[in-house]
Amino acid sequence: MIQEFKDFIAKGNVMDMAVGIIIGAAFTAIVTSLVGDLINPIIGLFMGGIDFSEWFYALDGKEYATLAAAEEAGAPVFAIGRFIMAIINFLIIAFVVFMLVKMVNKAKAAAEEPEEPKEEAPAGPTELDILVEIRDSLKK
Repeated sequence: MIQEFKDFIAKGNVMDMAVGIIIGAAFTAIVTSLVGDLINPIIGLFMGGIDFSEWFYALDGKEYATLAAAEEAGAPVFAIGRFIMAIINFLIIAFVVFMLVKMVNKAKAAAEEPEEPKEEAPAGPTELDILVEIRDSLKK
């Protein structure tokens, strides 16, 4: 049974999947930083600095200055702003990943594109053609 497990782990598919998950986790950090640190501030600039993450309703009926204050007080909150920001972030991340995949596919296609066959220069007459021409010239 241990040998079967070793064989299963050693298969290429399992190892490829493990590498993919590890690289995917590292890539997630890069894309999250790209969206959070570079793209969202630009969007916030165009939207007048609107940040939906502080849009919430306290379900206990009390007023709180911030979402953090409501959570610290232990109040149940309906954090609609976080949900909206999660949707916006998802759409941005999906678009960034789409663009990256598109660029990678374009690069792959360019690398795999077969070179166009070069046109060969017209070959001169063969030795046989020259000998036939000489023979015909001598006959005249």
